Amino acid sequence: MFILSFLRALGRYLQLMGRTFAVPERWRMFLRSYLREMAQLGVDSIGIVLLISFFIGAVICIQIKLNIQSAWMPLWVSGYVTREIMLLEFSSSIMCLILAGKVGSNIASELGTMRTSQQIDALEIMGVNPASFLILPKIAGLVTMIPLLVIFSTVAGFVGAYATAYVGHIITPSDLTAGLQHDFTQWFFWMGVIKSLFFAFIISSVSAFFGYTVEGGSQEVGKASTNAVVSSSMLILFSDLFLTQLLS
Repeated sequence: MFILSFLRALGRYLQLMGRTFAVPERWRMFLRSYLREMAQLGVDSIGIVLLISFFIGAVICIQIKLNIQSAWMPLWVSGYVTREIMLLEFSSSIMCLILAGKVGSNIASELGTMRTSQQIDALEIMGVNPASFLILPKIAGLVTMIPLLVIFSTVAGFVGAYATAYVGHIITPSDLTAGLQHDFTQWFFWMGVIKSLFFAFIISSVSAFFGYTVEGGSQEVGKASTNAVVSSSMLILFSDLFLTQLLS
């Protein structure tokens, strides 16, 4: 029963994506929607990304310094571990999990409300492809903004680590700088960016699917938002496993 439900949902998702990636009928309207979605889904998320990344970077540096580093380890270990965690997992994978809750629920609830209020049906009556008109700008906007959010997250994490050095005096700034620079591999940064592009597509497309296919009233919109966040988070975790193995 579960397998049949999954296959049925997968088929509907693929059909919806086929309609979504049709050529826009009016490029001017598409570009206008694209810029609006970049601001709504990406720019509006910068604040929470910076805030969370700042404190996570600070906490990682403190935890490594107090609980792991010992007299047998070099003094730059805390900075090195902080950099690796921020680049390899947090700024890409964990941050996208957080954005799945904020952005994914936003997309699902917006499209679900439009479905229940019959706005999507009105677009179909007017001969407009609602899937391409509503969903494609959201996917393109989030995929465009995700690399910038990853960069902001990484920088904010490093700033948080330096805050522990200058304010909390947990580690000296010179030791932290030495750790951040030690044996740096540029590919780790690009690997996080590449993974985040896949995660952005998962968040936007899966959330749009649950919102677009809502059946019922306002209560179903809330369920669709919850299902969108849960499904997006699970798919991000599964894809993170395979992408990490593939790109490493």
